[in-house]
Amino acid sequence: MVAGTQPFDISAKTHDPRAGLRGDYAHMDADYTVAQDMSRYDAAMQDRWQRLLARQMRLLPGRACRAFIEAVTMLEMRRGIPSFAEVNAALAARTGWTLVGVPGLLPDAVFFAHLADRRFPVTVWLREEHEFDYIVEPDLFHDFFGHVPMLFTPVYADYLQRYGQGGLKAATLSGLDWLARLYWYTIEFGLLREDGGVRAYGAGILSSPKELVYAVESGVPVRLPFDVLEVMRTPYLIDDVQSQYFVLESFEQLLADTAPDFAPLYARLSAEARAAVKA
Repeated sequence: MVAGTQPFDISAKTHDPRAGLRGDYAHMDADYTVAQDMSRYDAAMQDRWQRLLARQMRLLPGRACRAFIEAVTMLEMRRGIPSFAEVNAALAARTGWTLVGVPGLLPDAVFFAHLADRRFPVTVWLREEHEFDYIVEPDLFHDFFGHVPMLFTPVYADYLQRYGQGGLKAATLSGLDWLARLYWYTIEFGLLREDGGVRAYGAGILSSPKELVYAVESGVPVRLPFDVLEVMRTPYLIDDVQSQYFVLESFEQLLADTAPDFAPLYARLSAEARAAVKA
C-alpha cells in the first residue's frame, strides 16, 4: 500500500469469488473500505498468522526499535488475528488514529485522504501458504504487524498524518514520484539510531525475516544519515532487499525535517531530472 509505487486500475479489479476476501473491491464502500468479518478467518489462517508472528517475534530483539517492541507486546497478537474494532479503542485513545479495513491496494488519492484523516488502511486478507516467505503485495500480516504498532508512537503518528496531507498536495505539483520515495525510506524501510546501533522502524523491514536481519546487521547495504532531499533523489527496489537505507537520529528529527514546504524540493528535483535527460 505504498503510494505511487504501483498503478491502480479499478476496472482491472474483477473479483473471483473463489479468492474470498482477497481483492474483493465489489463490496467496498465509497471510500474503498470494507468491514472486517472475523468469522472469515478459518483455522488454517489463524495457524498461518501464528507461525508468521512467531517467526518475526524471535527476530525483533536487538533489531526493532523500542517503540515497536513495546507496542507489539501491548497488542498481544498471539491471541490470534487481531480485531480492528478492539485495537481501535486503544489506538484512538493513544494517538487519535483508527484502522479501516480495505480489500487491497488503493488509488493514491484515496490512500492519502485516509492518512490525512488519521485513518490507516489495513488489508483484511491474509497471504496463502505458498506465499509464506514472500508476498508481492501488502496483506494483513504486513499491514498490521508491520505498520500498526508504530501508530501508537505520537510523533510518528503525526508524521504519517502529515505525509497524507502532503500527498494530496503533491498530486497537484507533479511530486508523487518524489514523495513515494520518502514513504519508502521511512514508513516502509526506515532505520533509527538507538542504543548505540541501528534499529528498524519501517514496516517493510519489520515484517520480513530476510530484510530485518539484512537491514540492521549486514555489511552490504549503505546506511546514510537521513536527509529529505537525498531520500527523494534515491530510487528504491520493490522486488529485492534495499541497497541503501536512511537512518534517523530520532522520530522528532523525522517530524522536524519533513515540516517545511516540499514545493521547492519538487521544483529542484524536476529541474535535475530535465537536466539529466538533456545531458
